[in-house]
Formats: sequence, C-alpha cells, structure tokens
Amino acid sequence: MSLLVPVILSGGAGTRLWPVSRSAYPKPFMRMADGQSLLYKTLDRALRVAGDGPVLTVTGRDYYFLTRDEYARHPASNPQRQPFLLEPVGRNTAPAIGLAAMYTMEHLGAEATLLVLPADHLIRDADAFAAAARRAQTLAQDGFLVTFGIKPAAPETGFGYIRMGAARAQGGREIAAFVEKPDRATAEKYLASGDYAWNSGMFCFRADALLEAMQATCPDVLDAVRACYADVRGRESPVEFAKDAFAALPDISIDYAVMERAARRAVVPASFDWSDIGSWKAVSEIESGNAPDAAGNRVQGMAVTIDCENCFIQGGKRLIAAVGVKDLVIVDTADAVLVADRERAQQVKQVVEQLRASDHAAARFHQTVHRPWGSFTVLEDEADCKVKRLTVKPGQVLSLQLHHRRSEHWTVVDGTARVRVGDKEFLLQRNESTFIPMETLHRLENPTGKDIHLIEVQCGDYFGEDDIVRLEDVYGRV
Repeated sequence: MSLLVPVILSGGAGTRLWPVSRSAYPKPFMRMADGQSLLYKTLDRALRVAGDGPVLTVTGRDYYFLTRDEYARHPASNPQRQPFLLEPVGRNTAPAIGLAAMYTMEHLGAEATLLVLPADHLIRDADAFAAAARRAQTLAQDGFLVTFGIKPAAPETGFGYIRMGAARAQGGREIAAFVEKPDRATAEKYLASGDYAWNSGMFCFRADALLEAMQATCPDVLDAVRACYADVRGRESPVEFAKDAFAALPDISIDYAVMERAARRAVVPASFDWSDIGSWKAVSEIESGNAPDAAGNRVQGMAVTIDCENCFIQGGKRLIAAVGVKDLVIVDTADAVLVADRERAQQVKQVVEQLRASDHAAARFHQTVHRPWGSFTVLEDEADCKVKRLTVKPGQVLSLQLHHRRSEHWTVVDGTARVRVGDKEFLLQRNESTFIPMETLHRLENPTGKDIHLIEVQCGDYFGEDDIVRLEDVYGRV
C-alpha cells in the first residue's frame, strides 16, 4: 500500500467559541479539560496513521510559530518529518488541499495518499479512527475520492449530510448526493432512514486523483493553484507562497469545488466518535472535566452555584458565583466574560461581528498575546502609559525596531537579557533596567537556556502595535 500522508488544515477564527477562541489564537489552540489542545489531539491521530512517514500541515503564516511550538509538546513529534505550507491570507479548503497535493506530488510521489484532517475536530477513539483511515486508504488507492460519514446521533440541522448509495469494498458506500443543512423535519427523516450521514469534512484520496478530479470539476481553481505553486518561495519547509498569487486563489471549499461533482466518490461510515466543537453548547456536552452535579451543572475552574440548573461554567483565575440561573453558558477569561443561553450559543459569533465592526481588540487578541519569540501580557493600558509583562523563550530574539510615538523602560524580573539600545549592546540581570527613548533602535534577546521575564513600561501618546518599525527580524516580519 502506498504512503499515507496526513494533511492537517489549521486555520479559521472559531468565532462561536469566543472569548477563548480569537482570530490571533483560534479554535485549534483551544485547550480541552485534559489540558491538550484540539491541534495537539489532531497531530496525535495523524502520527498514529503516518508511522514513519511525514505529516503535512497547511496553516496561516501568523500561526506557524504557535503550531510549531504546539507540535513540540508531543513526545513523538519530529520536525524533520513535519513540513509546513504557510498561507499569507485566509482562503478556503479547495486551494489549501490542492497546494498540499502539488507539494506531495513533488516531494513524495503521485501515488501518495492524502488524509485531510481539520485541526479543530475532537475524536476520542483513536484506534477506531485509524482503522477507518486504513479502509479509506484502500478505496483511495482504487482511485476514489473518499470522505468520512458520521452516523447521526440526533436530527442535527447545523451539519451538511451525505446520502449514501451502494456498498463498496472495505465497508465503504458510494456517495449518492451531498445534501445542504436541512430543517428539523427533514433532519428527522434523514435520521429515520439510516441512509444519511453527517459530512465530517475529512477526506482521503491519492494526490494525482485529486488533481485529475480538479481538472474535471474546477479547472479554474486548479489553474490558480498551479500558478500559486509556481510562485512559491523555497521548496523546503516552511514553504511560503507569494501574497498576490495566493490572494488570487478562488475562495471555495473542496466540497463545492470537487466532491459534489467528481465522478468516483465514496464514503466510509465512521465507527468512531466525532464532534466539530461548533459551539459552547457542544463543549459543555463533550468536555467538562467533571461529571455534572445533581442539578446538571458542569464546572471547570472555581465556581459556586446556588439553585442553578443545567449550566456550564468555565473559569480562569477568578471565582465565578452563579445564583438562581439555568441553561446558561458562562465563560470567563482574563479580559472578557461570556454569558449566553445554551440554546442560543451559535449566536456568539454575532458578538465577534460587533467587536470587529467597532475595531475592538478583544475580537483578535487575548490579554496575553503570543509572538514567535514568546508572549506578552498587557497588565495596564491607559491613555498615558501601557504596561506589559514579556516572556522571551530561550535563544529567541525580538526584531531590531524603533517607535515614533513612545519610549520604553525595560526591567528584568527573572533571567538575563541581552539588550541593544542605539549603538550600545549589554546584558541586563534580574532587578536591572534600561530606558529606550523614542526614535531609538533597540532589540531584546534571550541568550540563555531558560525563559526570561521583563516588565515593559511604555510612555507616550500612542501604544498601538502598528507603531513598530522593524529593520531586521529573524521571523521574516520586516
């Protein structure tokens, strides 16, 4: 059997899971009750089926360092076998998977089989998933474009469905039709018939078979993918694409572009559990960390409930007290609190839409913002100053930069930092500080083997991140 190459698609804002999921730290990085992120769990499944082969990841350029660091947490992770394709702007799944197929053709051969896995799904039964993946691989080797169908557990109106046809080998079924999200009555009929499955958004096909199908069903998409791949910057990981060529790619899903129109399609009915974690209601039903109490309340973190029923409460460092409420979702983060009716949890995305419309930072960032070199946490943000706590990882270095509208004071609270201010370079130890005037070149580096922590006090009349003028940057952000 040919090489099976998992392709992890990691992107999207996950707006229904705000305030934990935000565009700068989206849903795949969201940690479940066991402390593992959805991305980590997806990598774990991918490594199980990849064996000694590669795992390919397609993600946004802004998420590369976060993803790389998350992969490093896995004991079986091997950066030499985990290439990345980096998207400069957001696009849909058809271009992403097409580019992954072209990369696979070039580096691993035309007959390599792609196993496409969104990074934000939750599957607990890894053994059953691996068995289904092998069945799909066998069908894919015969030239089929394969998807995985989830047995409906309820008349769900939020998912697309697949109408299954005649039986094929390996327990697969032909795909008779893809069906859009139904109304309640239609979903009940689908459930009763036994011939329908939820469309999981996971796929399996040979690289050459996919590109042949794209030529037949969406030649314009394939032409744009080829043009974009021809304009690639470097052939080794991480592979980056020119922004203009990538922005010209059609914004279309693999379902619409290929699967709904391809000639040879099959579905493997899944025997494993599955959830796309599409809302806080789904989170409350699947991952609580604790069994519900006698009144049906599920709690993560510190909470006191008095006469509450069927509530889900997720807290952080603060104590949450709820009195006399029922059927609520309450989610507390360092800078935002969500209170929502469980049955209206899908409408959380409207909160994000309003935040974006008003250009509110909470739509994009948490109080702690992750950067390639580490992270910073905003401790105070006022009109006349801004205070941050910086964490710089071992061996990492911030860009050589200056600011037009603010000065900065750095004080080391733990570790040893190497600092450049103007033409001078020196070490700062714990309890030592330095001052960086406006319009002065400066850089911060961690030359040690452990994290360093600093307090940064900014003074001026504007403290936005766009008042950073980078002259040199090891992460390619100039």
